[in-house]
Amino acid sequence: MLKKYELEYGGQTLSIETGKLAEQANGAVLVQLGDTILLATACVSRNQRPGTDFFPLTVDFEERAYAAGKIPGNHFRREGRPPEPSILICRLTDRSIRPFFPKGIRNDVQVILTTLSSDQETLPDIMAIIGASTALMISDIPFEGPIAAAKVGLIDGEFVLNPGASQLEESDLELVVSGTSDAIVMVEAGAQELPEEKMLDALRFGHRNIQPVIELQQQMRDEIGKAKMTLEVTKVAAEVRDAVEPVARERLPSIVFLPDKTERRSLEQQLFDDLTKQLGETANEDQISSVVSDVETEVVRNGILDEGKRPDGRKLDEIRPISCEVGILPRTHGSGLFTRGQTQILTVATLGSTGDAQRIVNIGVESSKRYIHHYNFPPYSTGEAKRIGSAGRREVGHGVLAERALAPVLPTAGDFPYTLRLVSEALSSNGSTSMGSVCGSSLALMDAGVPIKAPVAGVAMGMVSEESGRHSILTDIQGIEDHLGDMDFKVAGTASGITALQMDVKIKGLSEALLVEALEQARVGRLFILDKMLATIGESRKEMSEYAPRIYKTRIPPDKIGTLIGPGGKVIRGLQETYGVRIDIEEDGNVLVSSTDFSGGQNAVTEIERMCKDVEIGEEYLGKVTRITNFGVFVEILPGKDGLVRLGDLAEYRVNRAEDVVSLGDEIMVKVMEIDAQGRVNLSRRAVLDGSTELAPVPPGRDGPGGRRPGGRPYNDGGPRGGNRGGFPRRGRGDDPRPHQGPSDRYRG
Repeated sequence: MLKKYELEYGGQTLSIETGKLAEQANGAVLVQLGDTILLATACVSRNQRPGTDFFPLTVDFEERAYAAGKIPGNHFRREGRPPEPSILICRLTDRSIRPFFPKGIRNDVQVILTTLSSDQETLPDIMAIIGASTALMISDIPFEGPIAAAKVGLIDGEFVLNPGASQLEESDLELVVSGTSDAIVMVEAGAQELPEEKMLDALRFGHRNIQPVIELQQQMRDEIGKAKMTLEVTKVAAEVRDAVEPVARERLPSIVFLPDKTERRSLEQQLFDDLTKQLGETANEDQISSVVSDVETEVVRNGILDEGKRPDGRKLDEIRPISCEVGILPRTHGSGLFTRGQTQILTVATLGSTGDAQRIVNIGVESSKRYIHHYNFPPYSTGEAKRIGSAGRREVGHGVLAERALAPVLPTAGDFPYTLRLVSEALSSNGSTSMGSVCGSSLALMDAGVPIKAPVAGVAMGMVSEESGRHSILTDIQGIEDHLGDMDFKVAGTASGITALQMDVKIKGLSEALLVEALEQARVGRLFILDKMLATIGESRKEMSEYAPRIYKTRIPPDKIGTLIGPGGKVIRGLQETYGVRIDIEEDGNVLVSSTDFSGGQNAVTEIERMCKDVEIGEEYLGKVTRITNFGVFVEILPGKDGLVRLGDLAEYRVNRAEDVVSLGDEIMVKVMEIDAQGRVNLSRRAVLDGSTELAPVPPGRDGPGGRRPGGRPYNDGGPRGGNRGGFPRRGRGDDPRPHQGPSDRYRG
């Protein structure tokens, strides 16, 4: 049965429709905001996935070029690997809905979000979260929602609900917040050094405005929702639990509170092996692992809540030992090594020309970015041996988070016309490698001589809580605290304010009071880390690496761009090969020349300015003799621009034959004496030698046009044109770069 629900949301109509499309899915809705339309579907497998000890939830965002009236530009003309924005939407949605499934489900649940129409102004990220929650709410899949999402911008000091793509370009904040009727569940934000108080106001604003959407979903569930199915929940046999728990409770307290992760994992594995051997065939490995994990969770959480005791012995607000190094790689443009406890990140900065900027195609819309941050998480960082593949969703998400954290402090393209690529290598991982990447990247940028406004540091906050309200906020969480805790709240920023946030929880939301506490504790931790970084390198280096390219700027008239490029790119390629440079041309005529060789870059700029300069009367040029005739020589004074030096202007004395003075290919100094109405240039070498101010008179005879041909017939007798009499080139010959005119009007004296 077709049903449609609507409400006003951020100045647009939010429409949610069901009963028309994808009727065989467990749940399906069509979400529309503006002219952007998204199909959200939810399906569940009939049986549990065998051999799994986690909830196999998958969220896929399917971007379709046809949504924007485009055809994919790749070879196959169809969509391929999801682009970065689609991967981020998958992560936003997954993190928002995952806490709301019953614990212990092992059935595959798949949410697919497909763009059917895009106005390229209304962004689909919050629509994806709303659509996923609504499809699950009206389906028969167990789901303890609803949740909703909002985007918050800050323009001219005022919060804006669900700003469009063009508005975000002017915004000091881009915040996505999802939550329930009484708590916030997920946060993702980038900001221009926003104070904690202002960020809290933005979170309140967003959470307040999602309430009508939550109420709408509840109405849909009540009116058209299916009865929820009962899915089997994995349980451990009582006899297995009774056999495993006493051993685990006895041995785990001495294991989980070891500060060294490698030693702890080794002893945990020994415990597991001993229990497996002891129980034999009476229990499978999954059941033993489940009980051990439950006991470990209880021991760690009780230690934190009851005694304020963390696994590595730190205080709740204490940060692990930090060390920072810069300039450790001799041939890179900048490098920073950041170590915090057993988490170690090496970030390498590379500077490139504007032509190295990344080209991005998103639903048919092309754009580019000059700052790129990549994050790698090799298996050795956790002491494992695994297959290495392409970057996964986690790697993409962590890279973008670090990129978002640093973007506000980077210099503008006008001040620093480089493309920047940062690569963060997680060399060792024990919690919060993404925030370690932020710190390592600040060090690498300063080492590379990039004039950032201020260094940026990041810290990950955790939490352990009970339903009673008892809780502990943890600063700088390590892996076990992330795994067994209730929150992962990453905060990055400068000493002045926040530049990036990312939060997800395993419980059903976070109250405002907890957010206030977590943000303040994170601010103190961030300032502590910044002090450690600044003690290593206080500011950006004044000089860049000798191996980094230097960029030289010049400007040419926009109508000369074609001249610089040349037919088929011949001219610009020739310049790049000759001087060993890279040349990038902007539409407004700005030309950027990048080179690691100072003289090559400077010479290329000089040549570009010379070739794109208009010929001016009275100017002197060093030109090349390109053709010799019986009445003078043609000299190329600028690329593609030549002029004529008559015999009388080749020297201070009378010249009968041009070959007596110059040879083909000679370079001579000449002065522009005249440019006629047809743009033809008359030059004089004599004016350079003796300071003459006028062209020499053309004598009669064979010294040039205006005299007489052999046999006495005058040059301007009106005879047939285009022949080869009198030494004039045939029409169409390629050796004369100027338009061939009739004999009577060529180089008239």
